[in-house]
Amino acid sequence: MFSELAKKRRSIKKFTSQEVEQEKIDAIIEAALRSPSGRAARPWEFVVVKDESLHEKLSVAKPKGAEFIKGAFAGIVICADPSKSNLWIEDCTIAAVSMQYAAHSMGLGSRWCQIRGTNFNDSKSSRDYLAELLDLPDEGLDVLIVEAVRHAGNVESPEVDEHRLDLFVYAAQSARGDIPVVVAELEDGDLFFLRNFLGRCRKQNA
Repeated sequence: MFSELAKKRRSIKKFTSQEVEQEKIDAIIEAALRSPSGRAARPWEFVVVKDESLHEKLSVAKPKGAEFIKGAFAGIVICADPSKSNLWIEDCTIAAVSMQYAAHSMGLGSRWCQIRGTNFNDSKSSRDYLAELLDLPDEGLDVLIVEAVRHAGNVESPEVDEHRLDLFVYAAQSARGDIPVVVAELEDGDLFFLRNFLGRCRKQNA
């Protein structure tokens, strides 16, 4: 079930040296291509990089936060044409998440790093650095994310506060008016959280 998939998926910091079958990489890309997008615009483009020497160069696309790409079997560069949709950022983010769940469902690990809005150095953006590295068009195509995929090494599973998650669900349902707000049995800290969360939701929906 999807709920089990969501509970167990983790962003992976270290990968093993085990190779990944091409069929699994294809399935990950297919999951991205089947992702929902605003008005079905599908503004994305995906560049699959399997060359280890290029992984080294991808890992320095920004000063910090991309080092893990060096250990990937495939680095998937997620690009978009902003002229196709004003929802290109949201659409490509959804596609990135779809790839992560697809990877996990096949026993693979994944992690992604943000590229949009970051810099390679003081004079060059991360987007321009990757465009030169991968021979992307000079204009018309932005780069949002690089996603690394491979078999996971040791996976740390942080404890999840299931009570807190249930509270988020309860608060969201209450904000929509699906269920009445009943707070008599909540602890003081939870009550404070719930009231603030509901207040923000109702302000946004007003």
